[in-house]
Amino acid sequence: MSDVTITRDGHIGIVELHRGPNNFVDIAAIAALGDAYDELDADREIRALVLCSEGKHFCAGANLAERVKDDNDTITQEAGRHLYQEAHRLVSNAKPVVAAVQGAAVGAGIGLALTADFRVGCEASRLSANFARQGYHPGFGTTFTLPRIVGQQKAAWMFMTGERVPGDEALQIGLLDRLVDADAVRDTAIEMARDIATSGPLAVQGVRRTLRMGFADGFKQATYTEHFEQSLVRPTHDFKEGVVAMNERRTPNFKGY
Repeated sequence: MSDVTITRDGHIGIVELHRGPNNFVDIAAIAALGDAYDELDADREIRALVLCSEGKHFCAGANLAERVKDDNDTITQEAGRHLYQEAHRLVSNAKPVVAAVQGAAVGAGIGLALTADFRVGCEASRLSANFARQGYHPGFGTTFTLPRIVGQQKAAWMFMTGERVPGDEALQIGLLDRLVDADAVRDTAIEMARDIATSGPLAVQGVRRTLRMGFADGFKQATYTEHFEQSLVRPTHDFKEGVVAMNERRTPNFKGY
């Protein structure tokens, strides 16, 4: 099975990531999602998309451990740019997206969830921009998308502490639009997409363009800045320690260098 599949259900296109249970993402996965979005954008019968994933977690982030292996970091810097170039495609599509967020949406995972127009979760959902807890700078456009939804102060707190926001709080602060039982997350996302699809597709896409005016450009600019800041911390002791500590499930011992 491909890492990403497309299922058509009437006017709904369901895009599913198959890397369970954690659904870690890399360049290939984000590129495959971008390809799926492009295909569904070109299909005039499709009016709304559902972004979902198999397994326990929506997306537990990117595999940062791979980046630590390259001491010179030239290859990984190129990979970082390429990853974000692929991510740009997820905010440049024409049709609205509803994300089904079960379990964790962490790091790149929350970034992926925030590219969608709407998000459905459950009590077990956990959303976290935990980059700094790994000694890393936030990425995946989250410095642009997160403050737009939760406000500057809450976003700053989430970035600086790596706070894990549970489903009920996520609903209160706007990270989630619906909170349902765990076994109803995907079905609810599909129902929401169907509700959107009952409206005139040209009107919906026009509304989306108006409401998200400048969104893609802002997202792209944020990723350029994020990548630069990440390049500063990636060679440091703290970044390597943060990744190792995460893998060993312990509190990191940061040194400030």
